[in-house]
Amino acid sequence: MSDMQHLSDFLIPVSPSALNGDEGYRSGQMGKQISIFQDDDFPDLEQTQIVLIGCGEERGMGMGRPFSAAPDAIRQQFYQTFYWHTDIPVADLGNIKPGASLSDTYAALKLVIKELTDAGKTVIILGGGHDLTLSQYHAYADRQQLIEAACIDARIDLDMDALPQAEHFLMELLTGEPNFMKHYSHLAFQSYYVHPYMLENMDKLRFDCFRVGHVKEHIEEMEPVIRNCRMVSFDLSSLAHAYAPGTAISPNGLDGEQACVLSRYAGMSLQVNSIGFYGYQPGKDQSDLTAKQIAQMIWYFIDGRYKGLKESALSDRNSFYEYHITFAELETLFLQSKRTDRWWMRLPDERFIPCSYKDYVMACNNNLPERWLRAMERG
Repeated sequence: MSDMQHLSDFLIPVSPSALNGDEGYRSGQMGKQISIFQDDDFPDLEQTQIVLIGCGEERGMGMGRPFSAAPDAIRQQFYQTFYWHTDIPVADLGNIKPGASLSDTYAALKLVIKELTDAGKTVIILGGGHDLTLSQYHAYADRQQLIEAACIDARIDLDMDALPQAEHFLMELLTGEPNFMKHYSHLAFQSYYVHPYMLENMDKLRFDCFRVGHVKEHIEEMEPVIRNCRMVSFDLSSLAHAYAPGTAISPNGLDGEQACVLSRYAGMSLQVNSIGFYGYQPGKDQSDLTAKQIAQMIWYFIDGRYKGLKESALSDRNSFYEYHITFAELETLFLQSKRTDRWWMRLPDERFIPCSYKDYVMACNNNLPERWLRAMERG
């Protein structure tokens, strides 16, 4: 019996046979290989590195909404993908039981995420409304852990005039007291959905926001943004309708490949130990296209983790190329990994922060990289 068996009190088992009918799964497919909570058979999680949790809670998107079938729709597609990295054990613990109230569901999801991350697991949440990000955050806040976080979303959910929690939950996340958000980055917002004052407020808090056009044109610059994060929250509304018809927010946005690249960046970061995929509504989907998209994003997250596990510690200087640079009368050191090609730069206080090749080139041209300036502003 697993020492985390008690978590089953908050979970509903998942039946893969019910998800794939009588066809079953082929050898090598996820549904055949990973550990799954079925009936009363709770998986032994001792060796498990990545755990899937479903939560169909949508009352934060509007009271009276029933629990969504989105997690199972995603599973049906994910289980059919092939398991390339079997040395990264994966388990699926089913779905969070519906709470009597929205806050009850929040509390149950938070507890499960906290216990799993406390045990050294990385948790993938299949939502459910985007406001479930609060449960992710409070899993860290409960242990008074300062974190960095990234959210990929077409909107910035700070609209205090809106009733649904899903449209203003970021206010609690970013300004609630006590607060444990060391830094927050918002990726792929679409300007016509965002009031200018929201961006002004985010800048005053020294948080970083990146327009969807910038993310699409300079997607490699997003990897350092995500690298130091503990949690990542991915709202499927950030994708264009053609790639995610099961959200129906905007005709514009990220394409499917770009969403997979960002998921892979999150997986490459060994700091990231929770990522949520939210906002999928199966009733709006066409040919299960959105479910397939999310399944592939999860696959790329695991693929990224495989690459990230090969990275050396920064203290192992034999695994890095060193570039000593003087720019703007400052001396610093850039490191480039021989294994993953990722970059770091040293600040005056001797901290190394993630950066990109572009930052190195700017420094070589005697210019202060913006990433450097922002880090110095935040202290």
